[in-house]
Amino acid sequence: MSPQPPLPEDGAGLGRRAWLGALALVAVSSQDAWPEAGKMSQWDIFKTRFLARDGRVIDTGNGGVSHSEGQGWALLLAQRAGDREAFDRILRWTRQTLRRPGDALYGWRFRPGAGVDANSATDGDLFISAALVLAGERWGEPHLVTSGAETARDILRLLLRRAGSLTLLLPGVEGFERADRIIVNPSYYAFPAIRVLARAFPDPAWMRVAADGLTLLRAARFGRWGLPPDWLSVARADASLALPRRWAPRFSYDAVRIPLYLTWAGLADEPARLAAAAFWGDAGNEHLPAWTDLTSDAISPYRAADGVAAVARLTLLPQVAPIPDVAAAQDYYGAVLGLLTQCAWRDTVATPL
Repeated sequence: MSPQPPLPEDGAGLGRRAWLGALALVAVSSQDAWPEAGKMSQWDIFKTRFLARDGRVIDTGNGGVSHSEGQGWALLLAQRAGDREAFDRILRWTRQTLRRPGDALYGWRFRPGAGVDANSATDGDLFISAALVLAGERWGEPHLVTSGAETARDILRLLLRRAGSLTLLLPGVEGFERADRIIVNPSYYAFPAIRVLARAFPDPAWMRVAADGLTLLRAARFGRWGLPPDWLSVARADASLALPRRWAPRFSYDAVRIPLYLTWAGLADEPARLAAAAFWGDAGNEHLPAWTDLTSDAISPYRAADGVAAVARLTLLPQVAPIPDVAAAQDYYGAVLGLLTQCAWRDTVATPL
């Protein structure tokens, strides 16, 4: 492929040098997880904007619904902030509203006025379980660890399937199995959470999930940049891969979490993370893309908003501390991605595990 021409540095578009420079302008101001005491922390701002008094995390960019993934992320952030009061509120609402009857998984979505969609979402269950383990260890509360263990057990019991030689992680209990294929969401391989659960509850199945998840990501590379998709179809017989028709064939708002989780888990050399860096750092892009179509290589006609930009910054400049600005975030998802990127940076660069 011939080299791309340099981008114009004009007011109509943010050229590559300009946006790389903007990503670099994030100086380290504190070694704390959140800004220093005496100021309103980023976590406190997040609570003010997106956490209801009853403990429900409100997805302001998606009609005010709540998801198990949002509850799990908020539990994780609350325990990192040492905020036991918020942690207990979030956990109480999550258990009372989302806990499924008959197992230890959680309903994936709550709509005000419509109730809970009881199908599970595996990334939400992984983060809820890991947050319970970490909180129980932090505050010396064995019952929290036990509760996390119950969910971890049911993830392994209910959500693992075979396709060829691979052990796959279903995205949820219902709706993702076909006669000849299994649908997976590659971003649901939340390696930081899986690592916590594998340490707390040793089981060879966690090693298979993690190892085969990486094998899947190494093979699931589409389009010009070799990126993983939001959704993926895997043949039961031989684990051959295809882009499912039901979803847009994109590296987009789901798959953007893949380089975040790989970086966070210390897997920075994985092809999926390197491909994301090549995509966001491509000199041929007139702006930082929010997504790309994996069949046409078209990119979003608009610049990535704050959340995706935070992950791109971590991916392109992993040595530079990300400073989230929750007050300026357009919505809940952008704000939480900003906070998670800082957690990832602290765990792998500031204080490597």
